Amino acid sequence: MSSRSVLPIALALLLPTAVAGAGDWTEFRGPGQQGHSDELGLPLTWSPTEHVVWKTDIPGLGWSSPAIAGGKIWLTTGVDDGRSLRVLRLDAGSGAVEQSIEIFAPAEPGSVHAKNSHASPTPVIDGERVFVHFGSHGTACLSRAGEILWKTKLDYNHRHGPAGSPVVVGDLLVIACDGTDVQFVVALDKATGQEVWRKPRVEGRMAYSTPTVVDVEGKPLVVSCGGEFVTAYAPESGEERWRFRYPGGYSNVPRPVTGFGLAFVSSGYDTPVFYALPLDGTGELGEDRVAWKSTKAAPRNASPLLVGDELYLVSDNGVISCLDARSGDVHWQERLGGDCTASPLCADGRIYITDENGLTKVIAPGKTFQELATNELPGRTLASLAAADGALFLRTDTALYRLDD
Repeated sequence: MSSRSVLPIALALLLPTAVAGAGDWTEFRGPGQQGHSDELGLPLTWSPTEHVVWKTDIPGLGWSSPAIAGGKIWLTTGVDDGRSLRVLRLDAGSGAVEQSIEIFAPAEPGSVHAKNSHASPTPVIDGERVFVHFGSHGTACLSRAGEILWKTKLDYNHRHGPAGSPVVVGDLLVIACDGTDVQFVVALDKATGQEVWRKPRVEGRMAYSTPTVVDVEGKPLVVSCGGEFVTAYAPESGEERWRFRYPGGYSNVPRPVTGFGLAFVSSGYDTPVFYALPLDGTGELGEDRVAWKSTKAAPRNASPLLVGDELYLVSDNGVISCLDARSGDVHWQERLGGDCTASPLCADGRIYITDENGLTKVIAPGKTFQELATNELPGRTLASLAAADGALFLRTDTALYRLDD
């Protein structure tokens, strides 16, 4: 099932949640949920014959990012056009597939968007548990040994396929379920899978975004983008703390990032508007509470990246913008390559941006544009990079690569 071949300035960053163990990448966009890694010694350049430690063929198709802890990689995939939804466990050192576990087997998985798959949500590793989500096909919890501990199903029509990943908050697993029929955010007991609370979206539309957890005045807050609205919830009860309406926004994909007391969110399709909103708001936020907004090259799929005082946005057509995070003023804009869906990564004092055609640009963070390298691997690439164990992990439509100096 797999083939492997062995080929011959730290940044001060504010993270919204506790960082996992050194060398781990435990969820979509990493343990801090903001696309940052503390890994050092990462490769600046690579090619099919340079800095590829191993390449493992991955069966089926999935756009989930690797989740990595304790030297093990967890990855989801959909085999037989989504009729077998599986979890793979790989050894991070060798790339060997140690387990392939079928979690769900929908007889009619339905169609997916051209930028999606039946296995796009990224697994979440929390202690000795691994949580996987396949949209309305089902959600499950496994032990790190690969034993299925519980399974459940959340009914909603995800239409274009599953996309948003779950997030762990204390003893809860929080999931945004924004379908074409119903829209709600739900919290499950992570030990049992039992529903603890469910909050319907008001006047919502379909969306595919992953919630972000941030500490506000010593208490956790869940910021979740849905169609028409972004809403902030108290995770212990699901109480709505504030919400903001971006009229006409739907099919939201980018995960919010936070910093300087602000939540940075994109309004979604068709013509996105990017907003900076106060995290300490209450009730319905009006336009007068918007710190700033921008319509230029706002992302529809890639999540934003906050590094120091600068915010980086990557549009679908491959234009990256560097903005002042507090004011929204644009420092520079550059076209980096082809269309982009994957979210950027900041690691080892660099920013890595991968387009849909296997090309990764590496740039230096800062108010002046500086390109450091251009790297290419064969295959379609919509999954976001992961960094762990002193290496980068890049997923294409057919394989997973370990890139290491």
